[in-house]
Amino acid sequence: MIRVIDAATLDQRRKAAIVVSFLLSDGVRPPLAALPEDSQVALTREMGRLPLVDRATLDTVIEEFADALEGVGLALPSGEEAALAAVSGHISPAAVARLRAEALPRPGSDPWVAVAALGTTELATVLSRESVEVAAVALSKLPAGKAAELLGKLPGPLARRITVAVSRTARIAPEAVLRIGWALVEEHCNTPAPAFAQAPGERLGAILNSSKPATRDEVLVGLDAEDSAFAAEVRKAIFTFGHLARRLKAMDVPKVLRNVETRVAALAMAAAQRGTPAEVESAEFLLASLPQRLADSIREEIATFERIKPAEADAAQTAVLNAVREKVASGDIELADEEDAEGSATA
Repeated sequence: MIRVIDAATLDQRRKAAIVVSFLLSDGVRPPLAALPEDSQVALTREMGRLPLVDRATLDTVIEEFADALEGVGLALPSGEEAALAAVSGHISPAAVARLRAEALPRPGSDPWVAVAALGTTELATVLSRESVEVAAVALSKLPAGKAAELLGKLPGPLARRITVAVSRTARIAPEAVLRIGWALVEEHCNTPAPAFAQAPGERLGAILNSSKPATRDEVLVGLDAEDSAFAAEVRKAIFTFGHLARRLKAMDVPKVLRNVETRVAALAMAAAQRGTPAEVESAEFLLASLPQRLADSIREEIATFERIKPAEADAAQTAVLNAVREKVASGDIELADEEDAEGSATA
């Protein structure tokens, strides 16, 4: 005799089993792996105990599920790691360090949760330093999607050696897998957060961006002599008026100058036309990238400047550069890399 579920006897666990069974039968792949392991086991067992579900009961359960989804007003990050990713860049490094320290697994918990929370780029660096046997165990403990992404970030020969080593993990004891997980946590998941959000080269580059050209050039000459590699990092972070022609896209010029007063923009370009070759090039680039009427208006304004005070020129050019940085920070525009810009200029 076929048992049919009585809708009045359904509890939440059985309703969940019906919903998941329906989704799977319809070709949908719900992210069940994101559930706690105990919940995955309980759900699977409940699905195995399901008798025949009549159409009326199925419709009732699915309708209740749909109503619950419609009632959700805000989808929040799932888990503390997802929440940390969401607020990245908005809270202090000290707060991040405290949250990560508190989130580290405690004795008796699963260390692989913390290992899996590492980014794939960081994991690739970690596993490239470990033996292929340890890397094979780690690869096996990661979610399949993340493991596949990780393999793509590893050098080909190393990735092949690790995948071959996976075949040797068949008889490894669960206790050994736990020990490997804890060793990786202690070595790589408990590192203190950096005191500064930006790299040293970016920080010094930001300082030199606001420095006088003579000071900037003197510092860079000294850096070249003391630490050429660091000097190269700093140069990548420096963005001055003379870089506009090489790094700003022509189609983005109107967006940037829309936030700058016309007289201020004209003063910045007038000063640039009397400056270095790179500054002259940038001034002409900006004018050529503007609508004809606006460009003509700025040219007329430029012609009115006879003598320009250095402080006024610096302030005007800083206003233009700040407008560029604001658009970059908001994601409205992207700057070309210095190396790409030089390559296209010489092509």
